[in-house]
Amino acid sequence: MKVNVSEITDSPDLRRVFLEVCHRIYSKGFAAANDGNVSCRVGDNFLATPTGFCKGDLRNEHLIIVDAKGELVEGKYKPSSELPMHLAIYRLRKDVQAVVHAHPPYCTGFAAAGLPLDRCILPEVVMTIGSVPLTSYGTPSTEEVPLAVSEVIRSCDALLLANHGAVTVGEGLMEAYFKMERIEHYAHILFIARQLGGEVLLSSEQVEKLYRLREESSAAGLNAGCWTCDRLFGGECPPEGCPLGYTPGSKPSTGEDLSGVVKAAKGVFGAGDGEEGYGF
Repeated sequence: MKVNVSEITDSPDLRRVFLEVCHRIYSKGFAAANDGNVSCRVGDNFLATPTGFCKGDLRNEHLIIVDAKGELVEGKYKPSSELPMHLAIYRLRKDVQAVVHAHPPYCTGFAAAGLPLDRCILPEVVMTIGSVPLTSYGTPSTEEVPLAVSEVIRSCDALLLANHGAVTVGEGLMEAYFKMERIEHYAHILFIARQLGGEVLLSSEQVEKLYRLREESSAAGLNAGCWTCDRLFGGECPPEGCPLGYTPGSKPSTGEDLSGVVKAAKGVFGAGDGEEGYGF
């Protein structure tokens, strides 16, 4: 269902869900200390987490609202230094209503090892999220991060930030959060499988059946498809089997100049969400 952005307004219920997501991120161990950040659309503005706060301790009075340039509209705290990444995603994906960035241990472990979650292994992941790409490295708190994310975010709802963490998006706060849970669960299972001798890949025929089931169920959300079938299946997977994906290495142009978003926000965000002041 297409969401009308103008209908999304700030409310006690929205803030309750927002805080629930933040508290779950911390209680699940997806972010330590002051790490991680969350945002969602509220009309033409964005409700967001401030810099320097543990997500488990956040309360309503801590939340802030910023505009599309990152300027503070409401609240007394500075935004996270990762705000430009959020703003870039909203600019490139009009369907996205919420963004979650965290450091779930297994996902971040794969990101630190330079390993994307892009193999077709679990049916549930193939049907819902598809490939989880790994972005090129970007120095935290700099424009490199939103630019790296922009390389892949048009074609996926979940991604790994090289040597950094993970990002998920959705048409609602809980949807974006549950995608974070799903990819962390997937990364954990994959880690265990590799300790037991290695994962067994689904065949191209099995993947095609899953795609057909997804189409028949009218599943919501953007599915990145399979970005590695040509390599993993020796080219046997037909083009129609992976209609939504593309090879990340090609680094297609986003068609958007994000420099304005980044520069506009650089003057207003805080030092970061990391314990040492970095924008993790």
